[in-house]
Amino acid sequence: MFGRSCGYATNEAAKQLMAQFEGQVSKRQQTLDGNQLQKLSLTLNRKELHPGLDISESGPPNGTALPPGYHLVYFTPSVVESDLGLDGTDTSFNAPLPFTRRMWAGGRIQWFDGKPLCIGEEVEERTRLLSAEPKQLRDGSDMVLVNVEKAYWGKMGLSLKDQRSWVFRRQIPTSTADMSVSTRIITESSEIHDIKSSQGILKPSRIKRNLSWSPASLFRFSALTFNSHRIHYDAAWSQGVEKHAGLVVHGPLNLIAMLDYWRDCYKGVKSLAEISYRATAPIYAGEQYVIGLDLAQEIDGKCQVTVKKGNTLCMKGDITFL
Repeated sequence: MFGRSCGYATNEAAKQLMAQFEGQVSKRQQTLDGNQLQKLSLTLNRKELHPGLDISESGPPNGTALPPGYHLVYFTPSVVESDLGLDGTDTSFNAPLPFTRRMWAGGRIQWFDGKPLCIGEEVEERTRLLSAEPKQLRDGSDMVLVNVEKAYWGKMGLSLKDQRSWVFRRQIPTSTADMSVSTRIITESSEIHDIKSSQGILKPSRIKRNLSWSPASLFRFSALTFNSHRIHYDAAWSQGVEKHAGLVVHGPLNLIAMLDYWRDCYKGVKSLAEISYRATAPIYAGEQYVIGLDLAQEIDGKCQVTVKKGNTLCMKGDITFL
């Protein structure tokens, strides 16, 4: 993916970002409310948050544990619109100009057993910049790879660590936008259904999950995460400016879909310890894709979940469980 050398501007952008944030820890407190969790579960087409806990008409009660990955709809960006980037993104840890075009590239989440975040609990988020590195892609274009860590502390201590990796590429001038691009109208609803092998449900690796996300679902997820990145809801921007094939499915939405798939496969028998994941290709609204377990990577205490669109690997996650 990456080449060897980078230009002067890329090196300087990485240095400036580190100089601005290195050694700093920002802290925020928030009480986790059930309404937000209910709306996320419904957006994911899950009327039961946990087996037997129907949240279709009311939010979960205080004390309900957040499923893995669902913390992503809390501690959302707190900025006014005038402080957003041209593409609608939160600029809190942006690289300096001209490297302002952000993409969620991957990350790593660690859960600490027996210390789940729960509804009604006051939680503290502690955020710090881990690194900012200049990189060059094989096509010769420069980018800045930024790693940020968010640690979440609840009443029982440290509950989870969430390391996020973003890449920042050069801003695309809007003057180069192609407004003649035609947009396909998607009328189908989101689709989530499991495919079971002819052998039945013998083990998790025998189940695959088909998914597709509608523009409505992408909009709802953007709203819940207070994410105004225009590639997720503005077709003219996504296709005309950033040259995507349609509205882009959020990286965090695919991450949660992988984690939901994993917990459905193991049905509470196992508990997550860690996932390291990486996005490798975009998925667009209305496109069908499949989540499954890689048989070759399924060993005691570890497995690999893959997200594929046809023969294209779009995301993979290496999971460690207890």
